[in-house]
Amino acid sequence: MKRIAPILVLAALVLCASAAVAQAPAKGFRAEFLAQQTGVEKELLGLAEATPAEKFAWRPAEGVRSVSEVYMHIAGTNYMLPGFAGVKVPEGISRDMEKTVTEKAAVIEALKKSFAHLRAAVTATSDADLDKPLRFFGMDSTVRGLYLVVANHEHEHLGQSIAYARMNGIVPPWTAARQAKAPEKPAMK
Repeated sequence: MKRIAPILVLAALVLCASAAVAQAPAKGFRAEFLAQQTGVEKELLGLAEATPAEKFAWRPAEGVRSVSEVYMHIAGTNYMLPGFAGVKVPEGISRDMEKTVTEKAAVIEALKKSFAHLRAAVTATSDADLDKPLRFFGMDSTVRGLYLVVANHEHEHLGQSIAYARMNGIVPPWTAARQAKAPEKPAMK
């Protein structure tokens, strides 16, 4: 029985993942959101992976978020904001993660899990539920409006992360890839 239990757990995970993928919308707001989410995830994770571990504690000035704090702020928000729409925040997620999760591998893992949580939340939201009214941070909005805030938030901090990287001499991976493909320019005489 001890050998069967891990196999059953794995089978259940595969079935759950397959069900989530099968429910992903093919068109409409949720499909568009998930498509843009793919891009921002790739860039944020690529930038985090390109940043040396010793730079995760770097901050541009006293009182400003460090590299790891920015990434953990994104992760925390990916969990917390969907909570306004009734999505359950997983156990162990708290606002202090920004200060307590600082090691590169743990930060990247937390980001990945937060992206998966956000994707599952959007996928599970029906088109009709996107128009449900809700109130967050003193604003009247809808579930759709909430997810627009999430997207804007991720892009805002992607820009911040790019600036942090550039200040540390780190070329974003997508820029490095484009530069590597560019034909070499002849030297000026």
